[in-house]
Amino acid sequence: MTEKKKVELLAPAGNLEKMKIALNYGADAVYGGTSTFSLRIRSGKEFDMDAYKEGIAYAHERGKKVYTTINSFPFNSQVKLYENHIAKMAELEPDALIVSSPGIVKMANKIAPNIPIHLSTQANVMNALDAQVYYDMGVTRIIVAREISLKDCEAIKSVLPDLELEVFVHGSMCFAYSGRCLISAVQTGRVPNRGSCANDCRFPYEIYAHNPQSGTTFRLDEEEGIGTYIMNAKDMNMASHVDEILASGVIDSLKIEGRTKSPYYTGVVTKAYRAAIDDFYAGKFEPEKYQAELNTTQNRGFTDAYLTSRPFERKDTESHEFTIQNGTHQVAALVSEDGKTWRCKDKTCIGDEVEIVLPVGASVELVDNEYGKIEEHDGRYWLTFKKMIAVSGKEFECIHSGDLNDIILPAELPGYTILRRGIAEALEKKGLTEDSTPMHMVPKDHVCD
Repeated sequence: MTEKKKVELLAPAGNLEKMKIALNYGADAVYGGTSTFSLRIRSGKEFDMDAYKEGIAYAHERGKKVYTTINSFPFNSQVKLYENHIAKMAELEPDALIVSSPGIVKMANKIAPNIPIHLSTQANVMNALDAQVYYDMGVTRIIVAREISLKDCEAIKSVLPDLELEVFVHGSMCFAYSGRCLISAVQTGRVPNRGSCANDCRFPYEIYAHNPQSGTTFRLDEEEGIGTYIMNAKDMNMASHVDEILASGVIDSLKIEGRTKSPYYTGVVTKAYRAAIDDFYAGKFEPEKYQAELNTTQNRGFTDAYLTSRPFERKDTESHEFTIQNGTHQVAALVSEDGKTWRCKDKTCIGDEVEIVLPVGASVELVDNEYGKIEEHDGRYWLTFKKMIAVSGKEFECIHSGDLNDIILPAELPGYTILRRGIAEALEKKGLTEDSTPMHMVPKDHVCD
């Protein structure tokens, strides 16, 4: 298979930093947008027009692509605003516009006829009939419904071989059909399909039964250990099925969810799927290797969802016992873009040893000097801190998360290198138990009555 036929790896870009991280960690393309009419208003606020323009230029300089999200559903009062926004975004020359509404497809084709249109998964396309309608309207790629099967993708492609198909392979899942949920709107007034979901499905709920004839209401007690996170969908994880997806020959792009996730998530998950794709084409697919990296990230438990099995066949897509859990590792620091300094993301002290996670294709120099030691063990690189001096000259014994001092490295590292440690050590530094989760951290010395 030639390089041109390789499937595209598409990663989330919640802000400029995460866009650059995704591209450096192996993404062929990224998606994101400003807060206006994007389904991630909170992350989009970190992208103003100037930063987004810089991001597009950064990607294009590296031969990569940027797809702009304008995928909320408009009200009548917003039509003119949509027209203005599409015109402004078109001036930045992104590689595609991601939209959801048929009316906006028509609008985008009129305002920006030279920019390809990608149809959002919100449009819920699951069959060749609907795909044909959008294709006839000028859509060049469809991000298919998350409930679709690979066989249905094959059926669509057999009818429309020139239509590109994009599938989600990793990240948070909504318990509602293709994310068309209104619980947040009902409970908090934050409308999911306008980009401000409060993630109400992740909350624990108590269950009640009500008798309308007697007016009696009583609470149902759940079995101990089962929990009440009844709508909390597990995270999608299709890394072990990348070979099956690519072997089908009908998928053009693999998409990672997560514009609001951390820079660590962006880098590690993108790199894992980059390895899975490249290994498939090289004939050495190793699912255990990719899963080990994906397990380092915080998650709600993993499911392979519906692409390779029907929804009614799945009995394990909700995480009932917790809203989210730690991964096997915690990010300690992130190296600057110029590779000369690092900023703390988790308490770090002199004498600490952290693992070095490099961008795709990067290398590191082994050194041992007054600032620290970089060494290699079993194909992994490690950094031990001997001295912590900020560029301002200030020295530290320990640095805490959120400190904005730029600390000098013992040797220049590739820009956006990640430094991490095992979760047990990270929790120990916080005085927390190893089996704690981010939502239920209990200090070691504290006893709950």
